[in-house]
Amino acid sequence: MNKPLVSVAMIVCNVERFLAEAIESILNQTLRDFEFIIVDFGSTDGSTSIVSHYQAKDSRIKFHVIPHCRVLEARNVSCFLAQSPYIAIMDADDVALKDRLKWQIEFMERNPEVGVLGGAVEFIDATGKKLLTRQYPLRDGEIKDAILRHCPFVHPTVVMRKEVFVSVGGYRRAFVGAGDYDLLLRMAERCEMANLGVVVLKRRFHPNQVSCRNLEKQAISGIAARAAASSRRNGQGDPSTSVREITPAVLSGLGITEEAVEQALLKAYRNRVNLHGRLSLDTPLPLVNLMLAKLAESKHVRAPVAAAVWSAAAHAYLSRGKVLKAVTAATRAFLVDPALAIGRGRRELRHLLRGAGTRARQPR
Repeated sequence: MNKPLVSVAMIVCNVERFLAEAIESILNQTLRDFEFIIVDFGSTDGSTSIVSHYQAKDSRIKFHVIPHCRVLEARNVSCFLAQSPYIAIMDADDVALKDRLKWQIEFMERNPEVGVLGGAVEFIDATGKKLLTRQYPLRDGEIKDAILRHCPFVHPTVVMRKEVFVSVGGYRRAFVGAGDYDLLLRMAERCEMANLGVVVLKRRFHPNQVSCRNLEKQAISGIAARAAASSRRNGQGDPSTSVREITPAVLSGLGITEEAVEQALLKAYRNRVNLHGRLSLDTPLPLVNLMLAKLAESKHVRAPVAAAVWSAAAHAYLSRGKVLKAVTAATRAFLVDPALAIGRGRRELRHLLRGAGTRARQPR
């Protein structure tokens, strides 16, 4: 029996609300030669029934139920089950465009030196409403420059050559929240990378996502992954290879200081708050409060970082109609770092104060 051209790997755990749409977006692909590996790792809702319903109708679905485990362990199960030369990652709350696999596999077939391929995404909310379209670096050089600072891929857009995935040993369970980033950093050392400039996926943004719940773990794992990659580049090996958890001792062994951890956590909170703003979503005020509490706890925070956090809080408060808090936060940003009084800082402060005045005049 001939192997399918591509294996789509998707993991499932309590996602019944969005699961049917995600499955159908793969089954309706214009490229038909694929297997669809779905691994349930502990659902207690109706997710397994939904998958079983589709499996009964389409033999391309290979459904596996495993005991509850970490996300990265479930990812490894799904990917190592792949029978194809290509593995396409899919998340159970996203929607693939109908030509996604066709476009990506055609590109990979034309470019055998590329081992990892992503694409642009359209962010949508829980109801499917379009929020924002975003592109990522396209070529290998710019991707590998960016990946030293942040992940230049949206993971469920990724198609990777199985041989490269296997050669690096798959996902590492210790890197909770940033296992995809750690994997891609290791794959970047073995192959070229690319992104398509066209949208291949509708990426759903909703409050219950794992990435929202594990924000601090994601930030700490991210700096650990970058430090491990730097150690490998410098020929010093990778002290995180056999660890099961990113602990303070592991961070210290990687040369990561307490200050660096504090900066990474504040950046993670600030980016999450700012993302809500870019997506025109109301920022959950508990998230803003957690960010400011983390700022208050920090012992080594630098003025530009503190100012950026207060600025993000000001925008978030204004978006929720908290005018006084927005003005107070903007003022704190200005006082912490007077450099905000020039250039972008001045424009942002004027925008906040102008918006605050407008909201204050609106009838209640």
